[in-house]
Amino acid sequence: MTSIASDFTGSASAPMGTASETEIPALVAQVYEAAPVEERCHLVETLLRPLGVLSLVAIAHGVFAKIRFRSAGHELNVRVDDLQNVSAADMMALVHHAQQVSVETVDSLVQQLSSSGSMTGSAAAIVLVGLLVQRARARRTTPLQPRDALLDP
Repeated sequence: MTSIASDFTGSASAPMGTASETEIPALVAQVYEAAPVEERCHLVETLLRPLGVLSLVAIAHGVFAKIRFRSAGHELNVRVDDLQNVSAADMMALVHHAQQVSVETVDSLVQQLSSSGSMTGSAAAIVLVGLLVQRARARRTTPLQPRDALLDP
């Protein structure tokens, strides 16, 4: 995979809700590929938590649903062997879907990446943390619109 981080460093100031919605899944995929296996497990666990089995069946040919089914009735615990069939493209699809369901879950990757000694030196992780922090700040400063205002042409 080419260096995605270098492609996005100049666009970190893009308005939220535009390019960052595609940049973030790509950066998470790059971070995933470069991460040690234990970190990969934690990334996938974090992203799977808010998602239901039904939605996971539709993502990445059901690879994440299989992981969830294995943990059915138990605390979600992604094992190294669960990740054998998870590609960067699968991670992009997972992040894209997770952002639609719970953008806060994706934003919570900031804490995980910042506390990981093995990830703090990754250019992709640094850019990703910056984008996630920027997006969270933008959401806090943007006033919520009433539902009726969203329906007006």
